[in-house]
Amino acid sequence: MMQDKTQLDSTAAYDLINVIEKEIGKVIVGQQLMIRRLLTGLFAAIPYSITEGVVKTGCGHVLLEGVPGVAKTLTATTLAKTISADFQRIQLTPDMLPGDIIGTRIYEINTASFRIDKGPVFTNVLLADEINRATSKTQSALLEAMQERQVTLADTTFELADPFWVLATQNPVEQEGVYTLPEAQLDRFSMMLRVDYPGADEEIEMLHHRFEKLDLAKRLTTDQVTDIRKMIYTDVHVDDKILEYIVRLGRATRAPETVGLTDIKEMVLLGMSPRSYQHVLALSRVNAFLNGRDYILPGDVKEIFPDAARHRISRTVRAEVEGIESDNIINSIINNVAIP
Repeated sequence: MMQDKTQLDSTAAYDLINVIEKEIGKVIVGQQLMIRRLLTGLFAAIPYSITEGVVKTGCGHVLLEGVPGVAKTLTATTLAKTISADFQRIQLTPDMLPGDIIGTRIYEINTASFRIDKGPVFTNVLLADEINRATSKTQSALLEAMQERQVTLADTTFELADPFWVLATQNPVEQEGVYTLPEAQLDRFSMMLRVDYPGADEEIEMLHHRFEKLDLAKRLTTDQVTDIRKMIYTDVHVDDKILEYIVRLGRATRAPETVGLTDIKEMVLLGMSPRSYQHVLALSRVNAFLNGRDYILPGDVKEIFPDAARHRISRTVRAEVEGIESDNIINSIINNVAIP
């Protein structure tokens, strides 16, 4: 049963998140880290606009990358089922148009006027399956929704619901019929999660599962999601030295030579933007909260940084030829930037 909103405090919020993890674990075996990171994105308060002096925040969108069959889509849909929220799934294909996502205007002969037919983006949780199969024009239809939490149709702008959370999946193996996400699109995702194969014991456990006997319960309301997000944003303390640490890490992705990594300089074409620091900070807050603390430690930043940075670093041709992955660059930076 869902808990009454009036009874929600930091302890109750922590317990609720643990209950959700266990609920998802009824279906998903061997992907505990992915589940934890998805919850981190859900409760992260990412600032996206300032209206009349009030900072508006929203969930951290997540990109899941992995080969078919490692439960990317199943995890996302299972998590959505534990929240009493509207859920939409779109299977992206090359022939899909922007209007198929955000909606379009339809002319009605009887009234001699246009009406707005809203698309699946008008929801709380949007699963964009195989996002790299859609053309760049269709991918860009999500940009405004993901960044500004609004959609413009013709001359009318519609505010999206809160929470509004985009989960996208992509297959890194296929090279035909796919369209690489541009840097501007990738920067809207708070994290890119690499989803690998589970262990042998976990695969055996999967075969023992009797899915027809599973009964997932809705554990959270949308109001509780936003309440927990705001609670973490206001209650988790951030020391100035943590802010300096985040900036040093981010700047090192743009100028690795400043931390003694002259060889890495030739591998990086584009580093992290200042906007991405807000994502790292928000994710670190949630990570600290999920670890049972109301203050951030450098370890929280180090733990979340690879997932928040790997898709924001563009490699040079030399790095691609030599097989230097973004994670190799990030790990070198983390090891060389001094901890406060």
